Amino acid sequence: MTADFLVYGVINTLCVVLIAPLFVSLVKKVKAWSQGRQGPSVFQTYYTLAKLLKKEVIYSKNASWIMRITPWVCISAILVASLFVPLVFVTEPFGGIGNIILFLYLLVLARFFMALSGLDAGSAFGGMGSSREMSISAVIEPTTIIVFAALAFVFKSLNIIDMVTVASAAGIPVSPTLILVGISLFIILIVETSRIPVDNPETHLELTMIHEGMILEQSGRNLALMELSAAIKQTLLMALLINLLVPWGLATTLSFATIVVALCLFVVKGAILALVIGLFESSMAKMRFFRLPSLFMMAFFFSTLTIIIEVFA
Repeated sequence: MTADFLVYGVINTLCVVLIAPLFVSLVKKVKAWSQGRQGPSVFQTYYTLAKLLKKEVIYSKNASWIMRITPWVCISAILVASLFVPLVFVTEPFGGIGNIILFLYLLVLARFFMALSGLDAGSAFGGMGSSREMSISAVIEPTTIIVFAALAFVFKSLNIIDMVTVASAAGIPVSPTLILVGISLFIILIVETSRIPVDNPETHLELTMIHEGMILEQSGRNLALMELSAAIKQTLLMALLINLLVPWGLATTLSFATIVVALCLFVVKGAILALVIGLFESSMAKMRFFRLPSLFMMAFFFSTLTIIIEVFA
């Protein structure tokens, strides 16, 4: 392992942990503004996480060891996955870090344990949320694979770090195939982060909640870890979309000035994307459960079209 890669790992992990709650709050703020409300502070998610970390963890009498290890498995898997997506600094990949298939497996691992914990508590709401999550996953995961396969065809690589390096070297690589796969990535971002029209992350209504149903029995420090892992996952998918479509500003040399500038630019680009996500959610209503595949098929169609163009054009 090179020194540059070690520094990259430290910087990337710290940045994603520190920035992730900000983007969650920004999306909520934009949605509140669009509804004519003032909304929470942009630092509200930080306050909430700090408050949860101080609270006692309470387990259901039906809970087993699965409920106890799930928050740690989720945060560990997501933090390892954060090494696969450069946020502010790009370096040479080391070992299997950056492999797009391993990245997807890490996301699936976190989702699998989250669904298990929803069932483990013995709650009707948790079981319902887990059932819905797995039903959606059965439909969206093949689409996710096709979307990331399209990315591999466009950038001629299976390594995300190499993809970002190529995109950064090309400046803003505007091409029809990249626009198509960008639309698909945006749909994957909405679905994977349980946002409207797929789910509403701010509701606790038993007839609509999916993600919230699975973590309803979590409390205290465990709930903070689950919320933080969800925020980091959102930031990673946002970073993937940003740094492949608008890669300018990424640091390629290791120095304090370039890292600070790249971090500031990433926060600005992330804030703009958070604005788009908030406006997108505010302009739509939650879809009925059986209409969701129509949204997934849009991403599937665009990605399949991208692969066909890259192979035969």
